Amino acid sequence: MTTTIIITFCILLLIAYVFDLTSSKTKIPSVILLLLLGWAVRQFTVLLDIHLPDFSPILPVLGTVGLILIVLEGSLELELNKSKFGLIRKSFLGALVPMITLAFLLAFAFKYFGHFGLKDSLINAIPFCVISSAIAIPSVRNLSSHNKEFVIYESSLSDILGVLFFNFLALNQTIDTNSFGQFGLELLIITVFSFIATIGLSFLLNKIEHHIKFVPIILLVVLIYAVSKIYHLPGLIFILLFGLSIGNLDELKRFKWIEKFKPDELNKEVTKFKELTIEAAFLIRALFFLLFGYLIETSEVLNAVTFIWALAIVFFIFTFRTIQLKLSKLPLRPLLFVAPRGLITILLFLSIEPTHTISLVNKSLIIQVIILTALLMMFGLMSTKPQDK
Repeated sequence: MTTTIIITFCILLLIAYVFDLTSSKTKIPSVILLLLLGWAVRQFTVLLDIHLPDFSPILPVLGTVGLILIVLEGSLELELNKSKFGLIRKSFLGALVPMITLAFLLAFAFKYFGHFGLKDSLINAIPFCVISSAIAIPSVRNLSSHNKEFVIYESSLSDILGVLFFNFLALNQTIDTNSFGQFGLELLIITVFSFIATIGLSFLLNKIEHHIKFVPIILLVVLIYAVSKIYHLPGLIFILLFGLSIGNLDELKRFKWIEKFKPDELNKEVTKFKELTIEAAFLIRALFFLLFGYLIETSEVLNAVTFIWALAIVFFIFTFRTIQLKLSKLPLRPLLFVAPRGLITILLFLSIEPTHTISLVNKSLIIQVIILTALLMMFGLMSTKPQDK
């Protein structure tokens, strides 16, 4: 049995690698193929009457670690200099404004049609409003550097802002001036802590002489994020600031204290660290979507009742995205289509407390919105001519 499990995992992950390798050519998002592969494995086990344990408790763990690594991977790839400030501003507004607008629109719709409370409706609406960096970033490799950078910034910020917005509502019984004050204090604390932690981790990255040095750094990053969650601090801000800091050491050389870290030597270590992060992110992302696909029931995908809601949600997602891109004076093609929902949508949905759940939002609706947005992105990118790098 042990040998069979090892062989199965190796084959599935090698197939996932082939999906990732060919996605830039086929324009088919690897997430669709991974979900389909996971679902096919489930049908195979049912057909052969193979009984496996319940894997659902593993899903949030894989999702959380995957989110950390994906945001870290994205932030390590970003350049931070004055010439990028305009792009960062557009990305921030592009992530924030449509998310807030769509969340309130969906919340009012849930409240009107389902007669649920506004706060519960808003908590359930947020998962649909966040762009998945786990799907968006790997899908834009063939776009121009400007469009690719916009997608990386926008989707990473969307993940972070979505988690902040969700936690702000979910963790506060009442929304008043005190809750906003507490939220501001949490942002200040995590920013200061991120600065201190980044210095400490950079020091370790430079000073560890042992042949195993990058895995402990990644484990410390995950540990810091997990501890920050216990204290309800926005840990993704730390991940973003850490990645941006060590990924842009050349831009920080104007500060004299940076010389203590020997930035030229540290840059070499950061390059190796980035390579390990990319590979680890691929592994966790592949396992997450394979497992989620395995847990999908066919009836959930074909649910006709939720499909009407899924179509309406997807329509408004792309309507608001069109308006946002027009106002930001950014090209509609291909950016209009790069608004997939995925890992972060699933994570936020799984994080909703039973007291806040509403009957309109269920696993069927989540799956259908994820598949529809991924398919639209696939067809949109297929119809887009290759762009100069």
